[in-house]
Amino acid sequence: MLGYAIRRIAAAVPVAFCVALLVFALLYLAPGDPAAVMAGDAASPADIEKLRIALGLDRPFLERFLHWLAGLAHGDLGTSVFTGLPVSMLIGQRVLATAMLMLTAMLISGAIGIPAGTLAACRPGGIADRAVLIGGVLGFSVPVFLIGYLLAYLFAYRLGWFAVQGFTSPFVDFVGFLRTIILPAATLAFAYAALIARITRATMLEILAQDHIRTARAKGLDEAYIVIVHGLSNAATPILTIMGMGAAVLLGGAVVTETVFGIPGLGRLTVDAVLRRDYPVIQGVTLFLAFLFVAINLLIDLLCAAIDPRVRQ
Repeated sequence: MLGYAIRRIAAAVPVAFCVALLVFALLYLAPGDPAAVMAGDAASPADIEKLRIALGLDRPFLERFLHWLAGLAHGDLGTSVFTGLPVSMLIGQRVLATAMLMLTAMLISGAIGIPAGTLAACRPGGIADRAVLIGGVLGFSVPVFLIGYLLAYLFAYRLGWFAVQGFTSPFVDFVGFLRTIILPAATLAFAYAALIARITRATMLEILAQDHIRTARAKGLDEAYIVIVHGLSNAATPILTIMGMGAAVLLGGAVVTETVFGIPGLGRLTVDAVLRRDYPVIQGVTLFLAFLFVAINLLIDLLCAAIDPRVRQ
C-alpha cells in the first residue's frame, strides 16, 4: 500500500505542474493586454504601463513563470489589484465556507444517491428504477440556479425553515450553520446525487447478476445481507471513483450556488474578481481549486486501493 501511495503521489506532481503552467499561461494567452483590462477604460497609457511593470508583464514569459512558481513554493499567490491584500489571505478567509458547502453536499448526495441507486438495481423496471432514471435526467438538465431559487422560495421564503443568504461557521453556531448551509448544499447536491444514483444503479445491476450473488441466494442468505455485504462492498470502488470525478461538478456548481445564496466562499470570490477584473485573484483561486480537485482524486485513489487490493496492481 505504501508503494502504491508513493507512486500515485509522484504521478500527481507533474499533473500539478501542468495545471500551474496552464493557469499561469491562460492569463497571457487571452486576447488583449491584461494590464489595460485591469486598469479600465479611463486609465492613461502611463497608468497602464505602471501596472504592467507592477505585474511583471514587461519581463519574459519564462522569467515571470519561474518567479511565480518560486512564490507558490512559499504560499505566495500574488496580490489583489482591487483590495491590495495577498490572494492567499483572501482564499484563507473564504475556504471554510466552500469546504463546508462541498462536504455537506457530498454527504447529502451520497445519502440520497447510493440508497436510491441500490434500490433501483434491486428492482429493475420498477417504480424506484424509473424514478432514478428520471431523476438522473432532471439532475443534469435543470440549471443549478433554478433549483436554488425554487428551494429558497419554498423552504426559506414560504416556510421560513432556513436562511436565504449568508453563512455561519459551525464552530461558532452549529444550529445557525445548519440553517444557512442546508439549502445551498441541497442545491449543489441535486446533480451530484443524480450522478451517484445512476452509477450505483449500473454497477449494482452488474454485480447482482454475477455468479457469487446467485450462490449466496441459493444458500438462503438474507437479501439485504447479500445486497449490502456482497453487492455494495464490491461496488464501493467505482462509486468512490465517480464521486471523486464528480467533485468537478461541485466545484463548478459552487460558483453559482454561492452567488445565489450569498455565501462568502471561493465561488463568490471568483465572481467578484471577474467583475472587478482582478486577474491575480482569478488566477490564484483557479489554481487553488484545480489543486483541490487533484488532491480529492488522489485521496479517492488511495481509498479505493485500501478497499480493493486489486487496484494496487
